[in-house]
Amino acid sequence: MIRGCGVARPKPWEVDDELWAAIEPLLPKVERRTRHPGRKRHPDRLVFQGILFVLHTGIAWEHLPQELGFGSGMTCWRRLAEWTEAEVWPRLHEALLARLRSANALDFSRAAVDGPYPRVKGGSKTGRSPVDRGRTGSKHHLITDATGIPLAATLTGGNRNDVTQLIPLLQAVPSVRGKRGRPRRRPEVVLGDRGYDHDKYRRLVWDLGVKPVIARRGTEHGSGLGAQRWVVERAFAHLHWFRRLRIRWEIRDDIHEAFLTLGCALICWRRLRALATDVVG
Repeated sequence: MIRGCGVARPKPWEVDDELWAAIEPLLPKVERRTRHPGRKRHPDRLVFQGILFVLHTGIAWEHLPQELGFGSGMTCWRRLAEWTEAEVWPRLHEALLARLRSANALDFSRAAVDGPYPRVKGGSKTGRSPVDRGRTGSKHHLITDATGIPLAATLTGGNRNDVTQLIPLLQAVPSVRGKRGRPRRRPEVVLGDRGYDHDKYRRLVWDLGVKPVIARRGTEHGSGLGAQRWVVERAFAHLHWFRRLRIRWEIRDDIHEAFLTLGCALICWRRLRALATDVVG
């Protein structure tokens, strides 16, 4: 209960009608067989809440509490894999970005990139980290708009240099609709720390029509970019608030990437809800 008002605080894995209205049309339709239909399929909405429960708490699939009514952990995992194959999460993220742009809440004047390490327990897209005593790990790479809204995220092995993912990140930004005219895809400027300092990649960024503003190695500390780049660090803090993203438990990289993209979409959804609250207020 929220102290003083007597209103129950909703759990972060509870899906309200408005969010479900954005997700349900993206889910693949599964027709039940007329002959030998078998056991009735567990409701998608409840299963999605089970997926969110695992994402938020970091709990193992087999430990998903049955009393919550979300179905078994294996049911939720299978549905997550099914929806991942159907590309539900990138489409959800793109749809929410379009709604943010329609609300004038997306700022493409500049973007910021970064790539920290989550701990990892195994699987593909891993590698020995050069900055973590050679431990095997993965890397999350993220690009945000000027306000810290996630535009795209990728996963690589921990041995990949940040600069090698600069172009893939820019290319991973979807074409964002929401306004009349051509969709917007490229920011005007991209900001990066010294890990992205390489003239070859600066030229490649220019070739995409984006201006690179990247700190130089060997210069005195304090490039001045921190006043604008902090938004991507805040976005990573929001992403890693989802406990399932702090440690990579998934052997399959596509499942972990699904959680990563879903986390980006949920951050967009929260921004939309905050905007709606401000308008009402």
